[in-house]
Amino acid sequence: MPQTGQERDLPRFRSLPCAVYLRAFEMPAGHRVEMHDHPWGQLMYAASGTLRASTERHSYLVPAQRALWIPPGVRHAAEACNPVLFRSLYLDRSLPGGCRVLEVSGLLRELLLRAAEFPREYPPGGEAERLMQVVADEVGRLREAPLNLPLPGDPRLRRITDALQADPADPRGISDWAGLVGASRRTLARLFREQTQLSFREWRQRLRLLNAVAALEEGASVTRVASDLGYDSTSAFISLFQRHFGQTPGCFARSLRLPN
Repeated sequence: MPQTGQERDLPRFRSLPCAVYLRAFEMPAGHRVEMHDHPWGQLMYAASGTLRASTERHSYLVPAQRALWIPPGVRHAAEACNPVLFRSLYLDRSLPGGCRVLEVSGLLRELLLRAAEFPREYPPGGEAERLMQVVADEVGRLREAPLNLPLPGDPRLRRITDALQADPADPRGISDWAGLVGASRRTLARLFREQTQLSFREWRQRLRLLNAVAALEEGASVTRVASDLGYDSTSAFISLFQRHFGQTPGCFARSLRLPN
């Protein structure tokens, strides 16, 4: 049974004791933090392993060497897909835009390694505070990674998206789902576009690609991933993956295994 980590993972203070506050620990597979919010921004960083996080209208995959930015006040939950070396950075500021997955730079990785050596609550004016301000500045420079999955609000669409998240290889098309959820094909197509800004086919393709990233992080071969997720061929999978992420599955997998 998955472990819950509400008490362990959520700080108990009402305001941050310092402008940039870092927590670092290992999360076992299945470890879960339930839906919550707080008045400060949070950067959830997987130094190794993969996190799945969600807000009320989006699902996010956070593989190794990526991070999820969560603005103040946004309700969110997270679960470790496998053992995760977890870094949680709290900031008393926000960043432009909403929740998004970010590519962690080499500089930020090194800064966080150094920051982990300081006490969580460091005195003002010292080395720790100066370094943490550099950390906060670097977070604001990170590039976005295309690892989000918008979720619809309509209950008929949620039946479909929940089923596909449970089985991404499900081959049924939108016409098949229309009969099952009691809506016309045209209605479903319109609602998908309105509520996710993606067509049904695009949404399912993104779901499969995010699951591919998680499988690659686990060490699965490209051929196995393509087969398990229902792609017609390995070459078709590689082409779609490269179009979405800008690199082949093999290159992406190697990027997940950078030093922590």
